[in-house]
Amino acid sequence: MSDPSISATLREQTINLLASGAATSRADLVEALQVAPSTVTSVVRRLLEEGAVLEEGVGRSTGGRRPRILRLRETEGVFAVSELGAQHARVGICAPDGRLLATEEVAIDIAAGPGEVFDTVAQTFASLQAATSPGQALLGVGAALPGPVEFPRGRLIGPARMPGWSGVDAQADLGRRFDVPVVVDNDARAAAIGEYVTRGRDTDDMIYVKAGTGIGGCLVTDGQIYRGGRGLSGDVTHVRVADSGERHCSCGNRGCLETVASGAALAHQLTERGLPATTTRDVITAVNNAEPTAVTTVRRAGGLVGVALSGLVNFLNPDAVVIGGALSSLDVYVAAARGVLYERCLPSMTQSLSIDASTAGADAALIGLGHLVRTAADVRPA
Repeated sequence: MSDPSISATLREQTINLLASGAATSRADLVEALQVAPSTVTSVVRRLLEEGAVLEEGVGRSTGGRRPRILRLRETEGVFAVSELGAQHARVGICAPDGRLLATEEVAIDIAAGPGEVFDTVAQTFASLQAATSPGQALLGVGAALPGPVEFPRGRLIGPARMPGWSGVDAQADLGRRFDVPVVVDNDARAAAIGEYVTRGRDTDDMIYVKAGTGIGGCLVTDGQIYRGGRGLSGDVTHVRVADSGERHCSCGNRGCLETVASGAALAHQLTERGLPATTTRDVITAVNNAEPTAVTTVRRAGGLVGVALSGLVNFLNPDAVVIGGALSSLDVYVAAARGVLYERCLPSMTQSLSIDASTAGADAALIGLGHLVRTAADVRPA
């Protein structure tokens, strides 16, 4: 059983140090990471259990017992995966079994269009692969986009927050760039897959909501992603909610959930109230600093998420509601959604319902893409 206290960042740093040759033993890792030996022991034990690292041979003694040599297991190829947001992209390299080897976050402007954005992503892929898996073949590419994606074709259909992307065949574009199998999906659906896999597939029926700059959703039923007739399911962002103030939405309608409960909407609302907030991260910082107006505004937004989901919970009777995305890091947001769901849903529907923040966290979509690409590339890990 892996130690849940080990952060993904510490795991990545350990892999990067071993991949670059900057560390070859536990002692090297203690010195490089500046953490306790017991912490390094826990990280290494986890990587050994996962099969990501091998321990073999002994190194030169520096006065004590000769250290065991650590090295990364040969992966025989890797996948490159990326999740695009409005202002940043999270990029990762996966082993053939879908395990994340490394991640990096880079700044982008989604409004710059697919050419410039995919150039940045490709450059980040190359630098990550050189650092973590030099000489390994690229087996496949996956991308998660913040808009409606016609799956499995990988074509954008009227994305409200992605100017210049409507009708873009992202899958074909990436296929031409890399000449390997490519999977393109909506970010919330990819994250739902990652969440399902991370939870050990114990939750067969789950509503997943990705609350970041925008809001997306996905239904997992009987362990399968529900995609809908054209593969466009999950657009919860444009569900109309009461008490929304009838704000104009990017889709052209009024009163959508996106206008009151997304990171972009919250930043706008805080700016209206005189607080300096232009991004979702600014909102999160304000709440973490216990700014009263920010806390109240975010609590109300989380409650409206609960309003939007209450009908779905009564209708679908899921085992779990999971809130992911950047806003899921705010307890007040998740707690408000939970409170409204318990209040509005039938007791029979909430009796065994879990309502929690994401377990997979920021890497949910990348983990999901790793599994999608493995299937598309028909790669069977050793």
